Amino acid sequence: MKMTKKLRTCLVSGLMLFTALGLTACDKTEKPTENKTANLVYVNWAEGVAYTHLANVVLTDKMGYDVTLTAADVGPAYISVAQGKYDAMMESWPVLQKSYIDRFGDKLVNLGSIYKGTQVGLVVPDYVTIDTIAQLKDNAAKFDNKIVGIDAGAGLMSSVENKVMPEYGLTNMKLIASSGPAMTAALGKAIAKKEWIVVTGWTPHWMFSRWHLKFLKQDPSKQVWSKGVINILGRKGLGKDKPELKAFLSNMHLTDKQLSGLMLDIKDKKENETLDQVARQWVKNHEQLVDSWIPATK
Repeated sequence: MKMTKKLRTCLVSGLMLFTALGLTACDKTEKPTENKTANLVYVNWAEGVAYTHLANVVLTDKMGYDVTLTAADVGPAYISVAQGKYDAMMESWPVLQKSYIDRFGDKLVNLGSIYKGTQVGLVVPDYVTIDTIAQLKDNAAKFDNKIVGIDAGAGLMSSVENKVMPEYGLTNMKLIASSGPAMTAALGKAIAKKEWIVVTGWTPHWMFSRWHLKFLKQDPSKQVWSKGVINILGRKGLGKDKPELKAFLSNMHLTDKQLSGLMLDIKDKKENETLDQVARQWVKNHEQLVDSWIPATK
């Protein structure tokens, strides 16, 4: 059938109108909203437990996220985030975890430091009359020939076993693996009896607010540990599909006083209180600080 000029004009006009309407509709289509879920993995250490549950409360109550928290040992935590199974690892210590960072660093994104000024080492109650790691060897029997440690996969444990003990000739002492809570329980029992005890310790930690403790000094020629930071590490692509979550985790920062206070609140919580309830009260007491972490939405 032969198409008339009038029909041809109508078809072209109709096509142009349809196209214009289509383009207008596309222009008005909003960009997809961020998936409001946060899958966070943390290590069962006092400071990480404290600020991870704090992050959970802020993300849930103030930002509308559905949050999943998972506790894991250091190695599995790095692996799971590097593989993209979790959005972020909440506690990376560059001073202690260099081997993990070297192995998985190119598959992770550093979201910044949540805490600056970490210190790690061997810790004793202040009534213990030695002051240096070098003095441990001649006083090993007073410590029952053991150093009370935390979980075996921790970088602090590795540095004690593979560097400190050989460097200082502590062949007459044994490093006992346990956990963070088990270590502080043993420390508390020894202090109650004024017994000598040496543990693997670090700041920030509530135990320095609870008891009078001191780090044993390192020999300048055998320096193993230095002060550092705690970073939060995200999976690759986090900033692309969850930019608000990435921005929030990058904005979180706590001073020693703030974090120590939160940890002590958690340690002293009532039997029927949850970690989130304690964190929620802390948020109410620090509303301005917490609000400064939340990124502005356009």
